[in-house]
Amino acid sequence: MAFMKKLSKEDLLHGLQSLDEKAKKANIVVDISVYGGAALVLGYDLERSTRDVDVVIGSSISLVRELAAQVAQENHWHESWLNDGVKGFVSSHEAMQPLPEFNAEKEGGIRIYTPAPEYLFAMKCMAMRKDFDDVHDIEDIEFLADVANIKDVDSALKIIESFYPAERIPAKVAFGVQEIMERKLAARQSVEVAEKKPRQERQPGKAEQEGKADEPARRRSGKRDLER
Repeated sequence: MAFMKKLSKEDLLHGLQSLDEKAKKANIVVDISVYGGAALVLGYDLERSTRDVDVVIGSSISLVRELAAQVAQENHWHESWLNDGVKGFVSSHEAMQPLPEFNAEKEGGIRIYTPAPEYLFAMKCMAMRKDFDDVHDIEDIEFLADVANIKDVDSALKIIESFYPAERIPAKVAFGVQEIMERKLAARQSVEVAEKKPRQERQPGKAEQEGKADEPARRRSGKRDLER
């Protein structure tokens, strides 16, 4: 069994392109939805490596798995580089967008879809570890909050509830989201205060402005005293 190496963006594109070529040779068209870290790398150009590609295969599942195994063997990758372990977090109200690089023709190939930022944000929140200590998870959630323009806790929870029923959202998820968004809000406010401070320091106070306004009069008065 091959070592489960981390896959870069170049690796992911190479693997999926190989899969696309094999699907064309087999004369099949397959829709593949990509989630998780691979979706962030492919759909949002986030600099990250990942050990696998979380997917849901739309059709010809057994054949696609065989083709993926061939790609793994050719590249000395782990056989589970393409896996469907993400199924438990997929929403029944998905919001997906096509990846332009993979747009299969009628003759065959694969079509790749990645989640819209709001949906991927909700998925990442639902998949959070119990102890919230995974740095990548937190960074991904913060990154997606920026991309989706999610500013506060209420907005974040509403977005999650738009994809998952409220009763399916564990208390730990709501708590984790609140902690992350409040920390993010506090950091943003600190930056805003720091940016305002230099401007305020550069602006002269009222007494200083009045002093500057009186300066020409004082100079004229001093000049008359010297002339005397």
